Amino acid sequence: MDFLWHQMSEKEKEEVKKQVNSIIDSFSKKLSSIKEKIDEQFIEREKFERDEEGNASEIKKEIMFENAPESNKDFIITEKKRW
Repeated sequence: MDFLWHQMSEKEKEEVKKQVNSIIDSFSKKLSSIKEKIDEQFIEREKFERDEEGNASEIKKEIMFENAPESNKDFIITEKKRW
């Protein structure tokens, strides 16, 4: 199959639909075979990023530095060339 952009014929469209349906069916079967229940996870915070109306509150420097794995008083220390 040519992956460069081109106008798809009806035959190609049907082939893609069949592939998509096959992938979705396979995925749903695997999901249904999972027996353990996954608990809903959430994070409790004292400080919130949004107010009650949903507006973003100002992010303070202290919050950013608290969330950073490594930092000094003025900078967040990041990885170099590890990825």
